[in-house]
Amino acid sequence: MGDCCACYADKFDDARADDDLARYRRDGPSHTTRLLLDALRAEGVADATLLDVGGGVGVVQHELLAAGVRETVAVDASRAYLSAARGEAERRGTADRTTFLHGDFVALAPEIATADIVTLDRVICCYPDMDVLVAASASRARRLYGIVVPRDTWWVRAVEGAGNLLRRLQRRDFRSYIHRLADIDAAVLAQGLHRCFSGGTLKWQVWVYVR
Repeated sequence: MGDCCACYADKFDDARADDDLARYRRDGPSHTTRLLLDALRAEGVADATLLDVGGGVGVVQHELLAAGVRETVAVDASRAYLSAARGEAERRGTADRTTFLHGDFVALAPEIATADIVTLDRVICCYPDMDVLVAASASRARRLYGIVVPRDTWWVRAVEGAGNLLRRLQRRDFRSYIHRLADIDAAVLAQGLHRCFSGGTLKWQVWVYVR
């Protein structure tokens, strides 16, 4: 996303989309995505609508549709990932229940309706302006808001910093961002939500909020 979809297309290309989809079909959702999904299902998802921002190959969409979500909107800055998500939805017979939108979610947000559930799984760390992204997405959550973000520890910052340096040397535009967890939490709370689940791993923080 951000102000240059091309840098996301370069990072999240066809080869990576194919690899991610093959891994999902083989192994299912990643550990942190499972935590997110379990927390959302525990709050109830039957007949709900979902807005999945930066959903990649559509793991959250596919899993929640199978759990009872009625329809979804998937927004991603990578055409390769949207194509993979659409192809998997067609294979599962759920393509008619998902709207696929390409572009920067913040730019598209004014035209996107609210949803019962809004998710951003490892997306906030790909966006430079956290406050704008969180405000635009959390304000569209009528009931539940779920995110997976990196912990802002020194070693996570060091690893991501090294990755950004390598990308700079390779003249690639994509950058990752480690936003302070306290700032992310405050930005979500400012949208009238409160946290109902907290979990994660050494690297990743999983939060679910309810309105």
